Amino acid sequence: MKKGLISIAVILIVLVGFVVFIQNVNLNRLGAQQYYVQINQDGKRMEDKTDNGEKYVYYEYNLDGFDPSGKQKALTFTAHKELRRDAYLRIYVKGDGVSSYQEVKADELPEGAKQKLDGAGN
Repeated sequence: MKKGLISIAVILIVLVGFVVFIQNVNLNRLGAQQYYVQINQDGKRMEDKTDNGEKYVYYEYNLDGFDPSGKQKALTFTAHKELRRDAYLRIYVKGDGVSSYQEVKADELPEGAKQKLDGAGN
């Protein structure tokens, strides 16, 4: 009986841990390559409709991104709002597409990417 209660407790702890992990981790970022960009232009305003006919607006950005070693890659991604000018973003890329992004501070940029972004006049 005691072993059964311990087993149930362990299973519950593992299950709760898994639920907390899933809620706090963006799965689009797992296994993705990271690039860094600086928002140096306005996004292109785009409009589309949902399946039920509602219109929505999003913004498309085409920027050069740099990986931590400074290797360049052209990136296209969308945002549901206009992004802040001069902001630095960490872009997560899976395959050929951007899966997620996150704003970062200038002091969080890897040295290789920072040199390229500063040198590009962005």
